[in-house]
Amino acid sequence: MSGYRLHDTAALLAALVAPFLVALALVPVRTDLSATNAALVLVVAVVAVAAIGTRVAGAVAALSAAAWFDFFLTAPYQRFLIAGRGDFETAGLLLAVGLIVSQAAVRTRRLQRTVITDAARLASLQGAARLTEDGGSPEAVVEYVRRELVGLLGLRGCRFAYGTLMGNLPRLEHDGGLWRHRPGRVTEYADWPDGESELRVVGGGHYYGRFLLDPLPGPLPPEQDRLVAVALAAQAGSALDTAGLAHPQG
Repeated sequence: MSGYRLHDTAALLAALVAPFLVALALVPVRTDLSATNAALVLVVAVVAVAAIGTRVAGAVAALSAAAWFDFFLTAPYQRFLIAGRGDFETAGLLLAVGLIVSQAAVRTRRLQRTVITDAARLASLQGAARLTEDGGSPEAVVEYVRRELVGLLGLRGCRFAYGTLMGNLPRLEHDGGLWRHRPGRVTEYADWPDGESELRVVGGGHYYGRFLLDPLPGPLPPEQDRLVAVALAAQAGSALDTAGLAHPQG
């Protein structure tokens, strides 16, 4: 089971269990708490689950909180039945607020993750540009890009080959797609194929070499990561071209 599936399963389990435990903990003081205050405590539990889980987990937590509020904290106790109109309205508000707040928490967490990811991508590109501007050798730029590609694309390994086009490998193209061109046939990949794939390095219209990508089995990384990889390879090509190295033909 992948890490993502384990995380989602754990989040769903927390969505079911956390509101139950919170409601159960409130049982000894339920006669001293107003229904509104008890509901607010349960909303906190819902938000806590949503902050680490998915939209589904947040929704399940809201439903779980409303159910256990009814069962443990409204008369008649230990029954899924609400006698008082006020308690019924509070349970309804708990469900509605729990759903709204949990979805907002999930959206905020995803936005934060996007911002962090975009910042990392920008830092990677800026690092290559700064190295070039500071007069770093083309070899240093190529090595920097090679290391960045390993982390960015989640590779097992990566190497740079100067001026060789041997073999017909799947190629990471400028549009971020991974293609293999063969006579009469073009294949586009959604998962990494077996063996190495290539990312060509071109500068000033001249071909200088290619990064040979050794991926781990599984789906391709997000499109934005692949586009950043192409941009990094272009910076390596620019550094090689600026250095005036002889460019291979072919």
